[in-house]
Formats: sequence, structure tokens, C-alpha cells
Amino acid sequence: MKLKNIIESCGAISVKGNTDIEISGIGNDSRKITQGSLFIAVSGFSIDGHDFIEKAVANGAAAIVYENEEKLEEQLKAAGSGKVTTVRVSSSRHALAICAANYYDNPSKKINLVGITGTNGKTTTVTLLYRMFTSLGYRCGLLSTIANYVGGKCSEAVNTTSDPITINSLLAEMADTGCEYCFMEVSSIGVEQERVAGLEFKAGIFSNLTHDHLDYHKTFAEYLRCKKMFFDMLSPEAFAITNADDKNGMVMVQNTAAKIITYSCKGLADHYCRIMEESFDGMQLKIDGNEIWCRLIGLHNAYNLLAIYTTAITLGASQDEVLLSLSRLESAPGRLETLRGPRDISVVIDYAHTPDALENVLKTLREIAPERELVCLFGCGGNRDKSKRPEMGQLAQNMADRIIVTSDNSRLEETVDIMNDIKAGMDRKGISKSIFIENREEAIRTAIMTAKDSSTILLAGKGHETYQIIGTEKRHFDEREIVLGVFRDMELK
Repeated sequence: MKLKNIIESCGAISVKGNTDIEISGIGNDSRKITQGSLFIAVSGFSIDGHDFIEKAVANGAAAIVYENEEKLEEQLKAAGSGKVTTVRVSSSRHALAICAANYYDNPSKKINLVGITGTNGKTTTVTLLYRMFTSLGYRCGLLSTIANYVGGKCSEAVNTTSDPITINSLLAEMADTGCEYCFMEVSSIGVEQERVAGLEFKAGIFSNLTHDHLDYHKTFAEYLRCKKMFFDMLSPEAFAITNADDKNGMVMVQNTAAKIITYSCKGLADHYCRIMEESFDGMQLKIDGNEIWCRLIGLHNAYNLLAIYTTAITLGASQDEVLLSLSRLESAPGRLETLRGPRDISVVIDYAHTPDALENVLKTLREIAPERELVCLFGCGGNRDKSKRPEMGQLAQNMADRIIVTSDNSRLEETVDIMNDIKAGMDRKGISKSIFIENREEAIRTAIMTAKDSSTILLAGKGHETYQIIGTEKRHFDEREIVLGVFRDMELK
């Protein structure tokens, strides 16, 4: 593709050199630049791409998109090259997204792209939408925290919202292989960093907004603003689907050009749902006057299922087919995933890593089986929002019969310091029913071996993850393997 077509609408301030040249590739990582590629120098939080222009040129870059004139000149002088076309922009991040979309021929315009944002429920909603529309006979794509899918082909996901080059390359592959829909998680960080700039969404969904990512956004108001930016970018041809029960649900869509569709489990809305009956095996829901049995549990999943239903109906799917599909859906990996063991012990694995998510899961488990002992095992991620740690400690204290505080992904923090932050939210009563064990595998084994008969044990925080990050090391860690191993040991005794 010609450079002039790639940089169209990217916010170019000045251009030096020939733009009528063919570009063989696009990237913002100098190590991956090959002969004839376009290198986009993005200023990151710890690394400045401008410092790698020399290396990009040495690897064969034919053109450079940049912000910093001084650094460009310094790097080109060091590279000893004056043949490279340069394009100065006001924002390299924005330019990266626009250039990526252009380079892959704007694939989001060739597919029905549906994005969801919110604190909790994103992964469950997009995963189940992907499964539903696939079951309805459509070829679909999925961009999620757990994995990316093009049709039935899976690839690993690194971030909740990938970088623009990855997103557009996957969307292009989806469009080229006949996918009609793509369901995508859209994080507040992804929006703020313009990873979704230049994408055309058919629909945007808002789930809820609670405490999270304040290590990045600093304030709740800024966190809300970044979520809202997603709906501000929707076109008049798109749909803005929002949770009317969340206090920020209508705030999200107040300036959107898209058509607003609401859903609710409490009041009046375009689509509504009520929980009629609930057990560990599922729940009876009444959606728009129709009763169905679903395999998921909990009020938060009722909202997820209602968001899925609302989206499918809005996109034109048959109500009867949607209701039937809802009744067959199973939870996304690591979302209220239940393993049953000896002595009628149930271990529930869930990704809950925010105060709201932890409260929702504990409340669900308590309501379903109020007579069972409820054990809560959790930790908090290192180098992340510290303010939620004591809040989660207090929630566990108020809602669980026993608590085991342990490690999560401690990263570069000491696990004991994170555990002490959690402990700070507890009073004497909470501390007295808590055990603090740094090693998560040992903590899981202790939780199960010391549980009473007919107990429910929640393992919160890891969910679908099959690793643990301690320091800079990413270690294999699969809670399902550990739990099933403990169950086998119990059966042998």
C-alpha cells in the first residue's frame, strides 16, 4: 500500500520526502521493522519510541511517523540516512491507530464490530455473545482478555484491549475469512491510549462502573471519562446499549450520537429481566415476559445475560432463537466455575479482583446456599491500585465465614506488604477468622483440607489465568489442577 494512503487522516503536521512509495509493513517496535516498513515512534510511559528510530532505519524502515523533531534529527543523523520519508504528527498514538486501520483497509467497516466497556462483566459478555452468534450460524470473531478468535482459530491475548496493529490485523483476517460479527472488550486504558481510534463500531455496550484501575487513572472521574469516550466516538448509525440500573449508565450515553437502548433488572427500560429462582446449577429468568432456565448464577450474571439478549435483539436476531441460545450458554472460563469434591465441598473459581466483583460473587454464593460455610480465599495484584485492598479485606470480613488472604500476581511488590494492606481493612473480628498464607498453592490446599463438610470455597482473583507473576517471573499456576489434585488426595485417604 502507498504511504500516502496509510497516513491519510492521521493528523500529519508536515511531511518530508516521497509519500508515493510502497510500504511493506507497519510497526511501532523497531525490532520488528523490516525492509520497506513504516515505523511509528510512540512515546510510552517507560520507553520512548523516538529513541529507536536509528534502529528502525537500520532495519530497513522506509518512512517514520513521529512527534519529536529534535529526537528525529538526532536519530537520523546517527543512522546516517537522509532517504527516509518523515511524517510529523501531533499524536503518535492517534496516528498509530489511524495508520493501522488504513494499512489493513479499515476492516472494522467490513464487519459488525460490537464493543463492551465497564468494570465487570466484559469477558463474560463478549465470550457468550461470540458463542451465541456462532450457535446461530454466523461466523464470528472474538477479542477478549482470555483469548482472540478468528472463526474457530484461537490465539493468545496479551491485554484486555490489544494494540491497534494487532486489532486491525485480526479484524482484517476476520473480514477476509467471512466473519460477520466481532465481539470485543474495550478497556478504559485502551480508550485513553487510543487503541480503538479509527474503528467503526456497530454497537457499544456499557455494563457497570465501580472501583478499579485508579493506579492508572488516579481519580474515579478520570476513569469514568475514559469509559465515556468510547460512547462519544460512536456514529449515528451505531447503537449505544447501556445498563439503566447503574448510576453512571445514562451518563455514559448522554453525548453519544448513537441510538440509545437500555436494559434493567430493577426498573423500566427497553429490555428487562427478573430472577425467579436460583441454585448452584442455574437460575430461572424472566426476560421481556419470557421465562427461561439458564446455567449461569448470580445477579451480576443476570445483567450479563440481559446485556447479551439486548444486544442480540438490537442486532436483529430472532427472539425465540436468542432465548433458546441463552438457555444453553455456559459460563466463560474462570467465571463462577464450580468444582465439586469429597465431603460435598464445592470450590468456586472466579476472576473477581475488584471490590464490586468480590461482593457480587460472595453475595451470590451466600444467597444460593445460606446454610453452607463460606470460605473466601483471595489476594490482590502487585503494582496495581492499592486503595482497593483494604476495601476488599472489609468485604470479605463482612460476607465470609472464614478468610484466607494469600498472593495473587504480586509482581514487584512483596506479598506480605499486599497482605498487610488487605488486613488494614479488617477489624479484630475479621482478623480472628482470617489466615494469612503467602504461597497461594499452600493456601488453596489449606482452605480445602480444613473446610467443614458441605462448605463453599471461593478462590477469587485468578479466574481463567493459568500463571502467577512473582517478581518478574511468570510461573505456571492453574488453580483447577491444584484443586483437583487436592480432591484426589482426599479420596485416597
